[in-house]
Amino acid sequence: MNLRAIDLNLLVALDALLAERHVTRAGVRVGLSQPAMSNALSRLRALFGDALLVRTPAGMELTPRALELIEPVRGVLRQVERVMVTEEAFDPMDSRRSFTLRLSDLLGRLLLPGLMARLRAQAPHVTLDIVHLPPAGTVDALEADSCDLAVSMGLAHGGSVHAEPVLQDRMVCLMAADHPAAAKTLSLDDFLALRHLKVSISPTDSRFADDVLIKARRSRHVVLNLPHWLVVPDVVRRTDLVAVMPERLARLFLRDTPGLTLCGLPFADAPFAWSLYWHRRHGSSRALAWLRRLVVEAMHASDPRADGGSEMPRTGRAGDAGQGSGRRVAKPG
Repeated sequence: MNLRAIDLNLLVALDALLAERHVTRAGVRVGLSQPAMSNALSRLRALFGDALLVRTPAGMELTPRALELIEPVRGVLRQVERVMVTEEAFDPMDSRRSFTLRLSDLLGRLLLPGLMARLRAQAPHVTLDIVHLPPAGTVDALEADSCDLAVSMGLAHGGSVHAEPVLQDRMVCLMAADHPAAAKTLSLDDFLALRHLKVSISPTDSRFADDVLIKARRSRHVVLNLPHWLVVPDVVRRTDLVAVMPERLARLFLRDTPGLTLCGLPFADAPFAWSLYWHRRHGSSRALAWLRRLVVEAMHASDPRADGGSEMPRTGRAGDAGQGSGRRVAKPG
């Protein structure tokens, strides 16, 4: 293929078409009229020998070839942007750069309100593209440069990815305030007698609850598996189900949903750290250093103790899953 014969502006149009899956919206995204974007799509179809977008009863859909192009095209455009924009010239107030940030919906709930408020004040033209990737996919995205920064915990990675722990958290148990177990100090047997809700896409409660129980040759009764956290507080409030989750998220649920309470787990005390991950090739990037600082600020602002919340719940004695006790934690004022 003769690269000199390719208009690289077509990649910008292609990226918009892949993201919007709609010719008119894609045109608006990049400042092209509908006829101009239709012409760009025709040229792209000829270039790739593929329809890329096809009309269906449900609307325009991407072909398999188009789906394969999403990440490579985004990565190419990000590399071009970095070549053309010098780090010394980075000014948050004037920048129109787009950053890709890996967050789960749990972390998005904790961080995005504060992060977006900071962006509005410090970088009104900067945009974020939030992706939710599994652990291995997160590391691959950092390696491939399709993701600038990831917030997660316990990622297995090689020496090319830098990890920086930034915030401590621990697991607690969320339940309805009128739950029969809400007034009790949970023993292990009490905990195992409860009916559990589990967010299967999240590794946190598996790692800090199920793994502990497996070592003790015990298991909990999970009656509802969910793929996300959105409905958890309402389900817990209106049923006898309990949910194991990071305390920082649980305290947000307490604040926003009346009728909930939380307690410590009857396990050994096992705090963990939320960490930032980025590729070492960008260690000297002023833009990414600025973004990391904003993320850290937003993470610390989400600390429930920062606004008068009570101390972390105490849990069982280290190494003794059977004899630990969980102390009920009062709702924050």
